[in-house]
Amino acid sequence: MSMWIAIAAISISAILADMFNKNKKIELKRIDKEIDLEKLRLKTYEIETEKMRLELEHSKQALLEIKR
Repeated sequence: MSMWIAIAAISISAILADMFNKNKKIELKRIDKEIDLEKLRLKTYEIETEKMRLELEHSKQALLEIKR
């Protein structure tokens, strides 16, 4: 009888360990996706900042030409 209990305990612990590992893999994938998203946000921010800088420079040049 105790042999069956030991077999059941080992089986249950193996199932729980497998679930834990799968959950950790899913968590790592989620974190990787968040990192990718943050990289895209930073790239977008850099592009928008450069665009605004160019627009400001263009406006500045236009104002200087008007004052002449």
